[in-house]
This record gives sequence, structure tokens and C-alpha cells, in this order.
Amino acid sequence: MLRVIVSGTRWAMKRAGWSSILVAVVIFAVAGLAEAQPASKVYRIGFLLTTTTDANRPRAILERLRELGYVEGQNLVVEQSDKVKGLVGRKVDVIVVFGTTTALDAKKATSTIPIVMTSSANPIQNGLIASLARPGGNVTGMTSLSGELGGKRLEVFKDAVPRLSRVVIPAPARSSTEDAFIKETEPAARALKIQLIRFAVRGPEDYEEIFNVAKKERADGLLTRLSSATTPAAQRKQLVDLAAKHRLPAIYEGAIYVEEGGLMSYSPDIAERFQRTAVMVDKILKGANPADIPVERPTKFEFVINLKAAKQIDLTIPPNVLARADKVIK
Repeated sequence: MLRVIVSGTRWAMKRAGWSSILVAVVIFAVAGLAEAQPASKVYRIGFLLTTTTDANRPRAILERLRELGYVEGQNLVVEQSDKVKGLVGRKVDVIVVFGTTTALDAKKATSTIPIVMTSSANPIQNGLIASLARPGGNVTGMTSLSGELGGKRLEVFKDAVPRLSRVVIPAPARSSTEDAFIKETEPAARALKIQLIRFAVRGPEDYEEIFNVAKKERADGLLTRLSSATTPAAQRKQLVDLAAKHRLPAIYEGAIYVEEGGLMSYSPDIAERFQRTAVMVDKILKGANPADIPVERPTKFEFVINLKAAKQIDLTIPPNVLARADKVIK
């Protein structure tokens, strides 16, 4: 604050001079304040999508970022592309990826732009990070607890279908994560006296063969490893319809399968996962190094059952299992 004290006589004598000085001082002070407070930074976030990525996924993350103070059109620019080079060329501040494949593509394209994964199975084995506690590079985010989750899925599946003894696992062909998944799930399978039968899926043209193999192997259940994030809606429906046609109980990778007519799912809660992803993005935009941000495990899971699907295959879900479900579709 500027204070000017003058006597009445001197003020009368030098009124014009003091006025000029006062105006000059005020202008100088205002200019200095303007220079001391630069304009708010505008951040650029890139979402690396595939042609099958659910369009609502970026929106869910942006909603949480808005709560953290990032408003699109004010201090935030959002870029979306199915080509990582496009995002790198636009010089985004952080790239958000959905799944292991897009994370690997992003890491291959840049070693400097921070990358945040919403989910990745076995990120250490895939070379995305050095460790969960200290990722060590430009990648951090969420892991999907592939093997541990597989054991839990088998457990709830067995509770819902007590006769379960032989389970076919349709999984993407040429996936580096599936060997690890089977290896980590086998101890739970042995404890539950369930035999696992892996089937490599190259595309939807193999879906009918899944059920031929299940019949040949006398399987009484299906535990699919086909991601809800990367499997188009038409293919999800095809798989769900085939399971109903062949009257084979199935547990799926995500709740969206159950909402579309599948029997049941047990998976990390998507809303929680995206909220925590947004918090990591916020930390990076505020200057944190992704190498020092621990990769987090999901802590909240969602068990969903579709009673209409159960009725279609004449399956009665035990009451104690229904009571444990987070959501029951009737």
C-alpha cells in the first residue's frame, strides 16, 4: 500500500507536481504486480484410445479432474487419438492409456512424456515398470492384479456354481500376460479342485470354437479373459449369446458383460480406478515424477450377477452368494 503525507501549504503549492508523481507510482506498482503474477498455465492431457475403447472412459476421468480444479476450455486441453505419435506431436503433458497394449505402445513412442495406466496386468513382467513401489521410468498408474484376481474369480464362480470342476479360459492369443495369469491362478484352482483349460482366441471367428472345446473337454464353466475395454460391443454380445445357447455358466472380465446379458462378473470397480487415475494425473501436472509415484492396486471390487441369464440356463444361484453381490440384475 502507498501512503503520501504532505502539509496543507506544500500540497497547495505543488499540487500538480505531486499528482503526476502519484499517478506514475501507481502505474509502476500495477505493472509490477502484473509481471509478478503470470497467466494460469494451460495443461494438455492426451488419451490414447483404440477403436474399441469405451468413449465414456475419458469422460469419467475428466469428471474427477474437474473436481480437482481442471476445466476444459479454461486451464485444460484434451487430446484424443488412436495413434500415440499424434499425442506426442501435440506435446501433451501426460498420456492416459487403457490397458497393457496401449501402455506398451506409448512407452515405445516416448521416454519423456509421463504415461498413466488405468489398468495393466503384470506391468513388471511386461517391462512397463521396474517395481510397483518405484516404477523408475515415465510410466505409472494402476495394475489389475491379474493372477490374484483370477483366483478370486474362481472362488466366487465355484460358490455360485458348486458343481464346477473343469473351466475353459478363453484368452487373447499372442498375449504375454496369459502365461503369468494361468501360473498365478493355478494354486487357487488346485485348492478348489478345478482344472483349467486355456483356449487361445485370435478373434471373434474363434468364439464358436470356444464352446466346441468346452463340450469336448466336458467343461462346466467359462472364465473369460477377453477384456471389456478392448472387446467391441457386438463381440461381447456374440460371446454372451453363445454362452446362453450352449447353457454354459460364465464369469466375465467386466460388469458391462453382465449388463449386456452375461451371467456374472467380478472385477475392480471402474469408478474407483478412474478416480485414482485422475489423482495421479493431477500429481504429475503439479510436478511429481512418474518414476516416484507407486503403481497402485485396486482396493474396491464389484461382484455382479444377472438372474435373467441364470434362469436362461436353469441355474439357481445360492442365496448366500446373491447376498454377497454388489449388484443383482433381475
